Amino acid sequence: MQHPSPSITESRFSIDGVDCFVDGTGQQTVVMIHGWPDTHRLWDSTVEALKGHYRCLRFTLPGFDLMQADRATSLTQMTALFSKIVDAASPDQPVTLLLHDWGCMFGYEYAAQHPDRVARIVAVDIGDHNSLAFQKSLTTQAKLQVFIYQFWLAIAWKLGGALGDRMTRGMARALRCPTPPSTMGWKMNYPYAMQWLGLLGGFRGAAKVAPSCPVLYIYGERKPFMFHSPRWIARLAERPDCAVQAFPTGHWVMVQQPAAFNQCVASWLEKASA
Repeated sequence: MQHPSPSITESRFSIDGVDCFVDGTGQQTVVMIHGWPDTHRLWDSTVEALKGHYRCLRFTLPGFDLMQADRATSLTQMTALFSKIVDAASPDQPVTLLLHDWGCMFGYEYAAQHPDRVARIVAVDIGDHNSLAFQKSLTTQAKLQVFIYQFWLAIAWKLGGALGDRMTRGMARALRCPTPPSTMGWKMNYPYAMQWLGLLGGFRGAAKVAPSCPVLYIYGERKPFMFHSPRWIARLAERPDCAVQAFPTGHWVMVQQPAAFNQCVASWLEKASA
């Protein structure tokens, strides 16, 4: 069931308690979905760069707004929420998904279930995360590093409260996260509890990441390990409708090199739209 589309001049609407913000008056809609430990403000500079040509829609994932109650959201619930938001914002045309971190994982699932509603994907730093090729690409040391930081955050969610907040912010510092610590808290760690503690059914049944639509994949090279396999890069490079761009940054490419990132996204979208 589709929801009424907000008028093109409306800057804010709400779906299931999630506030959605719209900037720009273009014919095409870009839906921006962040990850941990961020909010919709992650995309501030990207919105400024794109809003002259696109309608930019963004929102803070359920549970990631510290001003609201804890709201752990299952994969099925998140996909349904995305469906409502996309149908409300762009009922007549498919959208572009601009994804980062957990936004990639949830966004890939939405695209797999609703391929007719996604025209193209710009994915940042998370590729074929649930493929056998990715698991094989990780060294034993990398697998241990992934487990340590993710399980730590899952336990922080389990503990909650002031201790959970301190654990979350401490790990963010260790990971050199550029997000202001005041906006971080244990509530936004539930995806890690889904991954490692089986919360809300975890990610069992999630579709393998294999988008059929055009994809621009952007990633930072300066990390202890990658969140994609070499096979993922090679497959995208073989497709004329896809592109891969590496940046000399860490995980938060859009914050660490905003001008270059925004130019890369804008150029590819222009080419893909044509």
